[in-house]
Amino acid sequence: MKQTRSFNVYLAILATGILTFSGVLIETAMNVTFPTLIKQFTISTVQVQWVTTIYLLMISIIVPLSSFLTKNYSMRKLFTSAIILFILGVAINCIPISFSLLLLGRVFQGIATGIALPLMFSIILTKVPIKNRGMMIGVGTLTTSIAPALGPTYGGLLTSTRGWSYIYIFLLPILAAAALVGFYAIPEEPVKKTEQLNLSAAFALAVMFSSLLLSFNYVKHPVFWLILTIGIGSAFVFYECNKKQPLLNLSVFTNQAFRRCLFGFLVFQAMLLGVSFIIPNFMQIVFEVPASQAGGMMFPGALVGAVFAPISGKILDQLGAKRPVLIGLLLSLIGWGLLSILLTGGIIPLIIACHVLFMVGLGLAYSNLMTVGLSATSSDKQSDGNAIFSTLQQFIGAVSTAFAALIMNLSQKSASDLAKGTSAGAKLTLLCLFGLLLLSFVVLFIQLVIQPKRAV
Repeated sequence: MKQTRSFNVYLAILATGILTFSGVLIETAMNVTFPTLIKQFTISTVQVQWVTTIYLLMISIIVPLSSFLTKNYSMRKLFTSAIILFILGVAINCIPISFSLLLLGRVFQGIATGIALPLMFSIILTKVPIKNRGMMIGVGTLTTSIAPALGPTYGGLLTSTRGWSYIYIFLLPILAAAALVGFYAIPEEPVKKTEQLNLSAAFALAVMFSSLLLSFNYVKHPVFWLILTIGIGSAFVFYECNKKQPLLNLSVFTNQAFRRCLFGFLVFQAMLLGVSFIIPNFMQIVFEVPASQAGGMMFPGALVGAVFAPISGKILDQLGAKRPVLIGLLLSLIGWGLLSILLTGGIIPLIIACHVLFMVGLGLAYSNLMTVGLSATSSDKQSDGNAIFSTLQQFIGAVSTAFAALIMNLSQKSASDLAKGTSAGAKLTLLCLFGLLLLSFVVLFIQLVIQPKRAV
């Protein structure tokens, strides 16, 4: 029977947003469970890191396929696949039988999030009127900018009071509700298949991401250079295969505004994931703060970011990009700079205040950078730009966490005791990320002020 039901845009965004939010939430929620998992399953630190690594790896592999998927399959089919895989993965992890099953559940969750994340933005870019697009992209990026900050609070609280499996148990009814909303809001629409999947490029990209992520775990091991060589070699193979039949349309990088906004966006993503790793671990190791309290320190900033993300999109719709982006960058620089100075003092109210100031700046600039970057491309390339933003967003998040963990680990090994090493590593990581933020401010100031005609 022919489908006559109309597409309910805002409910569709809600349903896909819940999926995306849930995926990113448990990404960082699991970080605070690592000590518990090591004891429960009698595994090493290297093994337990796969709980996060394999999840992010699946997202990084699936998201680049989003342009192909959205052009060849209906939104309803993609949503159905994502919700089934996500519920299956969560259900598996509700039963803490073995570490292998935990990883299997994480694989399904990563694939599902890899489908849902670009699907949400595809709905926004194709179904929302352009006059409201900035605000809705702000709402969309809210799910990926706030969930990492809420994750440690959520995970720490449940791990301390009920057990880590409840991180997943509490998600099941929420996912069931999202399924009902999504099936109601997203009707079946005809899609003409016009492309074949470039399997060679997809495989090369998967090997490249896998190798580069794995290399962080083996920096001081002889196999490091082999893994890094495979990763670099795969990048060249991907580039050549992608030229014949684009899996990702790299021609969007010829657009200067797109490149600069993407850079600023990725710097914010690196800082967002980095600070979600640094503060909870620093407070637990150096000042012996309980996991639930250390994770809870991220909540005020997360709440502020939640408020400012949609507001910033509305400001962009009315006043343009320059004011919210540059003001956001300035506030983020001040907040992060103060955090770099005050973190080692361990004064919780001051640390929270610095994080809140940073999140205000992030809320003003983060989603708007994506809006400006995608709007700078032609309409026929926006799905490709969306795929690149989403792909690199997840990969940079994984790299940022791995980089922070590496610096902390090296500092801990070179220091006289664990607390001193952790303190030095945290401060060095914060300063490295501050340098990147300062560079992004210069780049975006040039784009928005000195060369405004090239910006949207």
